[in-house]
Amino acid sequence: MSDGSYKAFDLYNPTEEHKMLRDMVREFVKSEVEPQAHEYDRKEQFNLPLFRKLGELGLLGVTVPEEFGGSGMDATAAVIAHEELSYSDPGFALAYLAHSMLAVNNLAVNGSQEQKEKYLPKLCSGEWVGAMSMSEPHVGTDVLGMKTKAVKSGDTYTLNGRKMWITNGVIDEQGTPGDVIWTYAITGEKNGRPQLSTFIVEKEHKGFSVGQKIKDKLGMRGSNTAELVYEDCQVPATQLVGQEGDSMIHMMRNLEIERVTLAAMGIGIARRCIDEMSKYASEREAFGKPLSFFGQIQKFIGESFAEYMSAKAYVYETARVLDLNSHGNRLNSDGVKLVASTMSKNVADRAIQVLGGYGYVGEYHVERLWRDAKLLEIGGGTLEAHQKNITRDLVQAGTLLD
Repeated sequence: MSDGSYKAFDLYNPTEEHKMLRDMVREFVKSEVEPQAHEYDRKEQFNLPLFRKLGELGLLGVTVPEEFGGSGMDATAAVIAHEELSYSDPGFALAYLAHSMLAVNNLAVNGSQEQKEKYLPKLCSGEWVGAMSMSEPHVGTDVLGMKTKAVKSGDTYTLNGRKMWITNGVIDEQGTPGDVIWTYAITGEKNGRPQLSTFIVEKEHKGFSVGQKIKDKLGMRGSNTAELVYEDCQVPATQLVGQEGDSMIHMMRNLEIERVTLAAMGIGIARRCIDEMSKYASEREAFGKPLSFFGQIQKFIGESFAEYMSAKAYVYETARVLDLNSHGNRLNSDGVKLVASTMSKNVADRAIQVLGGYGYVGEYHVERLWRDAKLLEIGGGTLEAHQKNITRDLVQAGTLLD
């Protein structure tokens, strides 16, 4: 346009609000997250005081309507937050994701008005910490194989079962459970298939407890993982979300943003690794020349950058069109996590190789990022689950043409 008013669309910061969000989170990461990342990883502890500060920034309810204490933003905003946090501390970012996406966004989209009014303000402020309870000791992706059951008697449900690998299952070293647990359980059968239902379980509900805190994880040590026990757990019928059998709808509505934000974590990990290996290759010399002079190092850095940028564009484009209140974009939400998770692990691996012995120790960060990246290929859906879903969706579509 000749008047100079044309402004190119920025996929990564589509509005001024998005840019301000990125700047705010990036500054917070630099001043608050980065200084503690190595320490809390080594201690295998969740930094709860730091987490509560995310509430002050409006991040704990980033996708929640403002009427319930949230920031009322979109999927792109959620991706920005997860990318920036993961640049420094993916373990801390995972705890954030479990709260803000798996519990809080789930409730904001699927809960009743009364449930949202009761829980969301305290979850958005950080006063309460949320978690989502689905995986079990013997079952993960196969949700219809879960054994946890809920039986109704009068105005109460009794839940029995065990859940495993629950992020934010405990929130401190005393074994205190998360305050609000978004829980899936079987309430019967319909047409020969298990009927999954959703319950909001509070830590004070009788019969609910923490089984064990899971220690000695490969990575993501800055987030707490635990087994949760429901032993004749008494839950008021008002804690049922929707109707019995609605869980598959709840899962589908939330699964896409979960996987897209997990993919965004991979973007943050890769960006940090590229920064670290580029800096090191320019400063370290071999045979009188900087490492960046040598072709093999150039291959590691160049391929990492190209793969990172490709995955980043895919993640942000998927977020751009994602409707938080619906579903129907599983093909690409599976696709971005399939691509970004493995990409981030591979880039971290190359970063270790470029840094050599220094890359193998904690001081230079990339070994921690490599350990953290591996979880992205497992949590929130395994690589194999994504491959299966993508293949099924493509076969059903019959063509990639619009």
